[in-house]
Amino acid sequence: MQRTSNLVEVARRAKVSISTVSRTINQTGKISQETQEHVRRVMLEMGYKPNRVARRLRAGGKCHLLGLIIPNIQNPFFADLARGVEDVAYRNNYAVLLCNYDEDADKEHFYLDVMQQESVDGIILPPVHEHDPAVRRVVERGMPVVCVDRALADFAIDKVEIDNHRGACDAITHLISRGHRRIGLISGPADSSTGRERLAGCREALLKAGITPASDLIRYGDYKQESGRSLALDLLSRAERPSALFVSNNLMTIGALEAIHARQLRIPADVALVGFDDLPLASVFNPPLTVVRQPAYEAGRSAAELLFQRFEDPKRPTTSLKLLPELVVRGSS
Repeated sequence: MQRTSNLVEVARRAKVSISTVSRTINQTGKISQETQEHVRRVMLEMGYKPNRVARRLRAGGKCHLLGLIIPNIQNPFFADLARGVEDVAYRNNYAVLLCNYDEDADKEHFYLDVMQQESVDGIILPPVHEHDPAVRRVVERGMPVVCVDRALADFAIDKVEIDNHRGACDAITHLISRGHRRIGLISGPADSSTGRERLAGCREALLKAGITPASDLIRYGDYKQESGRSLALDLLSRAERPSALFVSNNLMTIGALEAIHARQLRIPADVALVGFDDLPLASVFNPPLTVVRQPAYEAGRSAAELLFQRFEDPKRPTTSLKLLPELVVRGSS
C-alpha cells in the first residue's frame, strides 16, 4: 500500500530543493514548465497530497479553492455555468467546491457557512433573492464574492448577469408577431432579479404592441418543474385560456409541457410555447421548442475571471457585466 509522502521526500526524489517543490505547489516564483511538470510527476508517483491549510499558510493566505453555490444542480443552465467556472479555476490551478441549495434560503445560508469554514478564497453564486442578507454579511466580512445570473439590489458587488429584460421582450415580441394577444406569463419569483427583469421585459413588449398586460394571466413560480406544471394547468383551465405561454426558465417549461399534454392541447395550434433557457433536447422535441438561449458557460467563465481579478486587485472598483441572450425560433411558436 502506497504511503503518503512529505515535502522533504518529494524534494529528495525529484532532486530539487524543498522551496522548488513548495513554489510548484503554490504557483509562486519563477520555475520552468519542465521543472514543474517533473515535480508534479514525482508527487503523483509518491502519492503526495499537499495539506490545504498548510498550503494556505505557505501561499500567503491562498488555499487555491473556489466556492460555487448553485440553486439547482438538475438545471442544465447551472451545469453549463458550473463548467465555465471550473474551466477557469483549473486553468489557474484552483479547485472548485460545489454546493446545491435547491432554491432554499436556509440551505444557501448553511453552505455559505461551509464555504467560510473550508477557507475558500472566494465564492460565486446566484443569491436566493435580491435582498439576501447572508450574502451581504459574507461580503462585509471581506470574502471576495461574485454574483452570477442573479444580483443583489442596491449593493456594490462584482456581478455577471444575462440581459433578462431584452430576452423576455424579444420572446413576447415574437409571439405577438405570430398573432398572439392573450399570452400567459409564468414568471420566476417576484423577489429574484431574474424574475423581476423577465416580467418587466414581457410587459414592455406588450405595451409597445398596444396590449395592456393582464394580471390574471401572470403567475409566479419557483423555477422548479412542478410549479411550471401547476401554474400552466391553472392558466390553461381558464374559460378564456391564453393562446400562448411564455415560461421563465427551462424546468418550469418542462412542467408547462406536461400540463399542455395533460390537457391534450396541440403545440402550437392550440397553444404556442416559448421558454427562457434552452434545453439539451429542445431541438428534437415534437415540436422543437422556441427558447431564449442564455450564454450559461460564458456567464460562469466571466464570473470566475472577475473573481481572479479581485484576487489580483482587492481594491479595484466593482464590475458589472451583462451578457446577451439569443431568441432561437423553432416549431413550438
